[in-house]
Amino acid sequence: MTHLADRAELVDLPVDVAPRLLGAHLITVVDGVETRLRITEVEAYHGKGTGAVPDPGSHARMGPTARNATMWGEPGHLYVYLSHGIHSCINVVCGPEGEAGGVLLRAGEVVEGTDAAAARRGVETPLGRTALRDLARGPGRLGQAVGLRHALHDGIDFVSGAELHGAVARLLLLDEPLSDVSAGPRVGVAGVAGTSAFPWRFWITGDPTVSPFRWGRGAAEAAALLDELGDPVA
Repeated sequence: MTHLADRAELVDLPVDVAPRLLGAHLITVVDGVETRLRITEVEAYHGKGTGAVPDPGSHARMGPTARNATMWGEPGHLYVYLSHGIHSCINVVCGPEGEAGGVLLRAGEVVEGTDAAAARRGVETPLGRTALRDLARGPGRLGQAVGLRHALHDGIDFVSGAELHGAVARLLLLDEPLSDVSAGPRVGVAGVAGTSAFPWRFWITGDPTVSPFRWGRGAAEAAALLDELGDPVA
């Protein structure tokens, strides 16, 4: 069973909210076309001053900027940013207002509106099993599949459901969080922020839509050094 998310459920630290988003459904209606995505993989990010451990992998690690402004606002909005100048990636803003936090939606299963998602992705239909698995596998593909775009839809409010530039978003959370959840280092994040010192990536164990792990720049070396020093996991 699911229910519409409210802001009170999102005021905890992103690392605590993140696993609770697994299995949730993100519904988007963009230019009158609806898609529904089941979230299968997420990553938590903390801004400057959020939580006890500084997060060197966050867009908000140095404080507020024009780019990360949505992360500093009230929970219940989507922070939509541009990755590598191409991909619109989607984060659920959470944590107390005035403290920056977001949970990146890394992967999901398109459960309704697959033809629309495929058209946005430029994938031919009918979809085979592999194509369906890969439709929203990875944050760039996910952003394309649900139709939200930077900078038009940055800050869209999924709690109120208010329309923004032809789009509406809603988030349906599970009444009971999933128990079969795995955690580990974030994908492709540079340096120590992409190691087991920040096991802030969460995914539904065994789900085929979860994206493969890859080290970020310098992260494997940082992980080896942590192992050598015997530093505890954060």
